[in-house]
Formats: sequence, structure tokens, C-alpha cells
Amino acid sequence: MSSQKESTVRTLVVALLVCLVCSVFVAGAAIALKPTQVENRQLDKQRSILAIAGLGDASMSSAQVKALFAERISARIVDLDTGTFSDAQNPATFDPLKASKDPKLSAALSGSDDIASIKRRERFTTVYLVEQDGKLETVILPVRGYGLWSTLHGFMALQGDLNTVAGFGFYQHAETPGLGGEVDNPKWKSLWLGKTLFDDKGELAIQIIKGNVDAQSAQATHQVDGLAGATLTSNGVNNLLHFWLGENGFAQFLANLQKGEA
Repeated sequence: MSSQKESTVRTLVVALLVCLVCSVFVAGAAIALKPTQVENRQLDKQRSILAIAGLGDASMSSAQVKALFAERISARIVDLDTGTFSDAQNPATFDPLKASKDPKLSAALSGSDDIASIKRRERFTTVYLVEQDGKLETVILPVRGYGLWSTLHGFMALQGDLNTVAGFGFYQHAETPGLGGEVDNPKWKSLWLGKTLFDDKGELAIQIIKGNVDAQSAQATHQVDGLAGATLTSNGVNNLLHFWLGENGFAQFLANLQKGEA
């Protein structure tokens, strides 16, 4: 074998060995970091739930978030098929998003039912309760649905009357910054506070409108200003709310909870 060929072979062998060693290190790092990543995602979700419930603030340390969440928030599993609390899953470990991909724990949605564009809906999900002296103060419901570019994942908090919005926001999405991404704008999120979901007939009436709400309108209590330049994201948020607050979502649960039968 010529020296040139030997040099080429040595170069290839060295390159392969370097790639192999690097891949081992990368795989090892990914495995080592996974528990930390899972914990950070859980912490971000807890921080979001606390904020939407009006508890704590963004300056809280990780330890403070964990302590306040454990003290004030109670996680419960809800069976969306029956609209009642369930012991079928452990709220500390159950992952509704993972369950939504499992045919045994979810159901496919027809085109007309899938207004939130989520394809499948899990049977069980986790809700979060804030109680004081045995009285329900706030219930926090998980919601998700497709906007313009992404699935938005968030929570809606309702006061104890199960009709008045106590908080609303998203903790994960990929909407356009400055347009659909304005769902994260504190000013826009504050517009939801005190809005009511249902009209006098008990019909779901909450809606983002195009433009600004007329404060003198009889419907103003159910309406929120639209996101400027982000009609499709606004439509997506309307759709996901009407799905999760409707008959395929939490409608039966809210009705049962109102009657004390959940």
C-alpha cells in the first residue's frame, strides 16, 4: 500500500474515531441532562399556573415556586368523558399530552369536532384547584390548540363561580413575535380579567373580536380586544377556548363542579 493510501486510511480512521467518541459524549450528556430538563419544564409549568392564578410573581426562585405551589395548588385528575374527578391516574406523574397520543387513553376527533386542531383528545387530564378553608377559590384548566404557526399550550383560571376569568395565558407556543406572539403581552392578558364565559342563557359567549371592545356594548363582558395583525392567531385562541370550554372539553366537568357532583 502506498504511503498516500496509508495516510488517507489513517485520516478516515481517526475521523471515525473522533465521531464515535463525540457521539458517545453527546449521548451521555443528553441522558445526564434529561432529568434536569424534565424538572425545569415542570418548574416552568408550575410558575405559569401560579401566575395565572394570581399567586406569586416572576421574581420567585425555584425553591419559592415549589413551596408556594405545594402550599396553595391541588392537582386533580378529571375524566373528561364523565366530567368528574378520577383516581384512575396519578396527578403527580400523569402526562395528558402523552396520553393524547395513546389510542388507549384518547379518542380521535372528527373534522367538525376538532375546532382546536389537536387531532386527538385525552380522556383524562389534570386540573388545578386553589382552595381556602375548604372553599373553592380558583380552578385552573389546561387548554391547547393551533394558532397560525404552532400549537399554543396554556391555562385558563376561573373564579369560584366557574364563570368569571381570573387569569389566562400561554406557557408554550411559536407564534410570530410582535403579532400572534402578543398573546404573551401582559397588557393583553390583563384584558381577560373579570370577563365572563357564559351569557344569561348559559351559552358559551367568550370571544376575541376584531378591533377593540365597545365598553358600552351588552356583550362587552364576554369580549376581548383582537390581536392587531394576528387574525389567524386570534381565531385559533377563540377555537381552542370554545373547544376546551365546550362539550368535548370541560363543559360537563364545570357543570358537575357547580352542582357539587364532580
